[in-house]
Amino acid sequence: MKRIFSLAVGLAVLASCQIPAQAEGVVLAPAATRVAAETPGLKTAIFSGGCFWGIEAVFSHLNGVTSAVSGYRGGTLANPTYERVSDGDTGHAESVRVTYDPARIRYDQLLRAFFSVGADPTELNYQGPDHGTQYRSALVPLSPEQRTVAAAYLARLSASHLWRGPIVTRIEASGRFYPAEAYHQDFMQTNPAHPYIVRWDAPKVTALRRLFPAQYKAAFTRG
Repeated sequence: MKRIFSLAVGLAVLASCQIPAQAEGVVLAPAATRVAAETPGLKTAIFSGGCFWGIEAVFSHLNGVTSAVSGYRGGTLANPTYERVSDGDTGHAESVRVTYDPARIRYDQLLRAFFSVGADPTELNYQGPDHGTQYRSALVPLSPEQRTVAAAYLARLSASHLWRGPIVTRIEASGRFYPAEAYHQDFMQTNPAHPYIVRWDAPKVTALRRLFPAQYKAAFTRG
């Protein structure tokens, strides 16, 4: 399934993350019953949901998000690279580290946006065309409050029966987060005409604007 694409930065890489595909179906996830109660000040959480380009783009268009950085987490290999993680045997997942202001957007609201337009919680070790454990969906809370809210929200998703299959997204320990290579950062903003972006990730941002007009912002927050 892997093909070589020429990147705007002049690099050629092998990655199933770059195969053009049809956009995922959009499901408006339910509002949380357990609302996050976080202390003032910027907070950070990590989300894994398939190819990090689209997940980064979704969070980068939310009011209250001050940074979204693509990277790798969950594996044992030190200093992972895109090529090695793409082999699917390092245990890492493509992920996005999100910094946000809970006075403007709560953690449970980030969860709702993530599952509405970012990741399908019923796809085990894949998202759309991207297959392998590196594309698993996972929540990586970085505080006890986030963990409590995340667990309650996954239970809420299961009880909602909005998806045909069972909810397979799991809560995972953080471990070390490794920022991805520079050419992956702000990828949708830098490469809006890339075939994968056009057919797979741009529709996610369009859906975000439609479903969450009060939280959507047109400006892209660079990582």
